[in-house]
Amino acid sequence: EERLRNLQQRLGVPFDGSRVDHQDALKLLWRLAYPNRELPPLKSELWKDMGWQGPDPSTDFRYAKDLTLTGFLGPFSLSDIYASSCCFMLFEGESFQRLLHKQDGNRADWEYPFAVAGINISFMLTQMLDLQSGKPSSLAGIRFLKLLGEDEMAFDDLYCVAFQMMDAQWLVKRASYMEFNDVLKSSRTQLERELSLEDVSSVKDLPAYNLLRW
Repeated sequence: EERLRNLQQRLGVPFDGSRVDHQDALKLLWRLAYPNRELPPLKSELWKDMGWQGPDPSTDFRYAKDLTLTGFLGPFSLSDIYASSCCFMLFEGESFQRLLHKQDGNRADWEYPFAVAGINISFMLTQMLDLQSGKPSSLAGIRFLKLLGEDEMAFDDLYCVAFQMMDAQWLVKRASYMEFNDVLKSSRTQLERELSLEDVSSVKDLPAYNLLRW
């Protein structure tokens, strides 16, 4: 219960570009993504290299929309940055770099923007796990509570799995930018299916966990 409250509290903190700690989290993303490049100002065209849609990443948190459907999905929380940061660190470079630079498979000419895709994945997980309610009541949410009881990093680990799963389905479907929403939906369906498996007692037991590269 305490872990759930902490996670929900984290999800409830909207990203605020004027807060130093939020700025530091954003800078951490850059350093993990590009350890050999100079950190750009908080407003710079260089942020587009990471897959932000404009020179100011905070704009994507405030006004981000689904990549293919109109409709406000925010405000996005600081957890989107933390989940991404965790993802970067857990990957220890290889999986993250392959995702960031689209190194696997035959890619579309019009690819999904990495950073904004991460925001959408975080939002998808929040909905799927029913984390905005007092106590999750969806099947996936109930199963997730068991995983969270075993590991306080379960949400962050699941984020990493979901991102890698989404990219794998992207390649299988030979998708392009306008099909991102369909890929995200199918990824959610697969993730829900895997969470329902009887022998899953941790995120590492999910079949899709094997997609990660260490």
